[in-house]
Amino acid sequence: MGRLKAEFIDRVENFSHRVMDVAETLESQHRSWRIIDQMIGAGSSVGANVCESDEALSRKDFAKGLGIALKELGEARYWLRFVVRRRWLPSRRLDLLQKEAIEIKRILGAMVTRTNRNSKAVR
Repeated sequence: MGRLKAEFIDRVENFSHRVMDVAETLESQHRSWRIIDQMIGAGSSVGANVCESDEALSRKDFAKGLGIALKELGEARYWLRFVVRRRWLPSRRLDLLQKEAIEIKRILGAMVTRTNRNSKAVR
């Protein structure tokens, strides 16, 4: 249905690709495959769920998809912090990506709140 702005979808997709770049770097360093797999799953799921939400057939479905994206973003943020705490990559390498994750979190959170509020007003 195209509820979301193309710029936001691009932003989220870019975030997912940047998480994948980090994962590929870790893989080249022979870091734990399980951690890398978790990071890839969470990071790519953010973009996938936002894109799926954009095609939602109802407000409820739209909010649910964005909520899932928000939870996956939380997991991706966890793995990025994990990588820094383990000193697998320098924090300066991930600073911009972590800041982008916080911005996307704020946007998604506001969208879920607004959608839920508007759904209640329609009832």
